[in-house]
Amino acid sequence: MTLTPQLLSAVSRAQRNEITEFHVYSRLAKIEKNSENKKILQKIANDEHRHHDFWQKFTGKPAAPHRLIAFFYTLSARLFGLVFSLRLMERGEDLSQKNYETLKSIAPEVKNIIEDEEAHEHALIDMIKSSHLEYTGSIVLGLNDALVELTGALAGLTLALRDTHLIAVVGLITGLAASMSMAASEYLSSKEEGHKNALKASVYTGLAYVGTVIILITPYFTLENPFAALAITLGLGIFVILIFTFYSSVANKTSFKRKFLEMALLSLSIAAINFLIGYLVKKYIADF
Repeated sequence: MTLTPQLLSAVSRAQRNEITEFHVYSRLAKIEKNSENKKILQKIANDEHRHHDFWQKFTGKPAAPHRLIAFFYTLSARLFGLVFSLRLMERGEDLSQKNYETLKSIAPEVKNIIEDEEAHEHALIDMIKSSHLEYTGSIVLGLNDALVELTGALAGLTLALRDTHLIAVVGLITGLAASMSMAASEYLSSKEEGHKNALKASVYTGLAYVGTVIILITPYFTLENPFAALAITLGLGIFVILIFTFYSSVANKTSFKRKFLEMALLSLSIAAINFLIGYLVKKYIADF
């Protein structure tokens, strides 16, 4: 059939999207170590190529992929895990649904292809397992405790001590000790719950805690003004919360706004309470 310029443009976009996703899934299949996941990814890649060939019947020529997009999703899978990358792709697909809606008038098969693609691919993606998600709870535990406990402790120490280097040393010792305690607690808790790898869960918790500690105390090692250091520390804490809640919301398909506000308000509230405690300690106890 003869297509209008508008429909031809929509077909071309769909065709290029399909061949781009073929390259993405093919690359992910090559780097994936889990054999079952590899089979799933290769099956999706084959389906994407088949869809590209269908659209080619209307354009009369093969489409060139968005190589930068393919590289981005492959890199995100290497850095943040397979499921995160796939969920991120799903969000991008949601934005292109209007383009696909305009194509249903071309041929009866188009509607079925679109529906089958959505249902089939999403079902396959849900089957894929990733250790990055398996231990998300452990990472959340480490991050959340470090953010809440250390921002609160640093806020109190800032007003009580007012010496950035002393605060940094005390904060580092406190943070490292707390990270080991938290990792041990996670190990015992995971083992009690029958977690298949309690040691790995505890390592994720401990590393998340230590990483957060290092980020939060860095301003105290580099600045002389304790209040400026505290302000930057609080800003870094919010940034860490922002990054992780975005990752978690994409990977687990949860509300980013609700989780971000929850963690940010909790962390800042504890910091404010401890700042008040530091003030009271400085005023009424420090002289004893």
